[in-house]
Formats: sequence, C-alpha cells, structure tokens
Amino acid sequence: MVFAVPHDTVLVTDGGLATELEARGHDLSDDLWSARLLVDAPDEIVAVHRAFFRAGASIATTASYQASFDGFAERGIARDDTARLLRRSVELAKAARDEAGGLGWVAASVGPYGAALANGEEYVGRYGLSVAQLTDWHRPRLEILADAGADVLALETVPDVDEAEALIGLVHDLGVPAWLSYTIAGTTTRAGQPIADAFAVAAHVPEIVAVGVNCCAPDDVEHAVEIARDVTGKPVVVYPNSGEDWDGDRRTWVGTSHWSARLAPRWVAKGARIVGGCCRVRPSDIAELAATLR
Repeated sequence: MVFAVPHDTVLVTDGGLATELEARGHDLSDDLWSARLLVDAPDEIVAVHRAFFRAGASIATTASYQASFDGFAERGIARDDTARLLRRSVELAKAARDEAGGLGWVAASVGPYGAALANGEEYVGRYGLSVAQLTDWHRPRLEILADAGADVLALETVPDVDEAEALIGLVHDLGVPAWLSYTIAGTTTRAGQPIADAFAVAAHVPEIVAVGVNCCAPDDVEHAVEIARDVTGKPVVVYPNSGEDWDGDRRTWVGTSHWSARLAPRWVAKGARIVGGCCRVRPSDIAELAATLR
C-alpha cells in the first residue's frame, strides 16, 4: 500500500508514546528517552502502539524519535547494532498493527538534532550547525528508516527552517514519502521564524505529502493549519501536546493541560487531514478524539 493523505477524510494518529511508557512504570529520564526501551523492553513498545491502535488511531509513530548513532554510541552500542535497533522500531510498530487487526499505517519518527542532545533543545532550535552539517548528521538514520519498511517518515518537532531544509533535501534524494511537522510557539517556529516562511520550503517538494505542527500548545494549532494549507496547498498534519511546557533542566512537564478533543473539528474544518496528539496525550484522549471526528 502506498501512503496517501486523504483530502476528504481524516486519519487519526497516535499520542505520546513516552508518556504511556512512563505510565506503565518505565523510567525514561536518561538521554535515550523511549529509545532505550528498543533495547530493554521492546514488548512494552508494542503494547503501547497496540493500545493507541485499539483506541482508534490509524497511524503508529515509531520509537525512533530520540534514537541516534551518537546517543547509542554513548551507551557502547556499535553502529551496526544501532542500525538494527532503528529497524526494530519499525518492526515493533508493524507487529502492533498486525495484532490490532492489520489495518493502519506506520510512520517512522525522525526527531530533530535537538532531541539527541536530550536537554530540550528542540524547543529552542538554532544549534549553530549549517544545513550541510545537519544533513550529514541526519543522513545515516534517514537512510535506514527509509529502507526499514515504514509507510511514511514523520519529520517531526522540527524547530527551525535550517533543519527542515536539511531533512527535506534528504527525503527528496531518497524518494520516500514524508510529512514535515514543526514545533511552534504562537506564530513562529521555536527559532523565531514566521511559520509561513517555514512551510514554504516544503511547498514544491513532492515527497512531502503533508505539512503541519506537533508538540505545540493546542491553542496554536488552528492558525497554523490555515497558514500551512494556504502556503503549500498540501494536506495538513497536526498533533499538539497537552499544552504543558517542558522544563529541560528538571526534565519534567509543568503547567496545566489544555488538551481537548473538541478542538479537532475546528482544525479539520481549516484543512487538517491527519490529527492526533503528542506528549502527555494518552490512549483515552485518542479514543475521545477518534469518536469526536467520527
């Protein structure tokens, strides 16, 4: 099956994989975050994917967001074994899909460079690296995930245009479908660029099948959907977090949740065609979302 974003219906994607793993008793406070469980507890990753499918999601996003060659090397894991673990992230999501009835899609998560720094840098952006340097860093992981059999690559939580350009260039070279999703604050990327400029870099790239936002406040989504649709003409993907803020120093979420499935019909009316949740959004929230959109 070739992944295609519908223009007349809505696909529901999953919620916070790490959030649910923590709820199941796993300590994810180290630098590898949920990617550590690709080594230590792969069955738990399958269980969480399965829970989101059963809640009504039709897309599972793999546990590769914070997986990187650098991060695994710091744990003494060789490059060949890291490649195997990246492939495993796709295999686990596929296994959960099969257990849940075999219907649905697998999106291979490609987190930003800041995720590998493990200190919340993806909510800041502007790492001091050039587009060429970011391209070199991302290339090995993208090549493996593109070959691992996922239906689509999820270029997600991208904080600035430089990193988006690097990722888009790689996807175009590889010739695989991907969505591009920025993390934003209000009307700008986390690095402070207008989101209209950020979306524009993907407008004429056929491999980018959808553009949008994720891991941002729910209140920031509706305006972003309008701009993404108007600038690119592509289907829009949105999966905000709960509205709480990440404290990178304390490695915890602070604030109050603003998540509500009742917001989703407004996003869909503006052009969103893939809708779900990110950090702090649980299977029960996705079940409510799926029911609301039905």
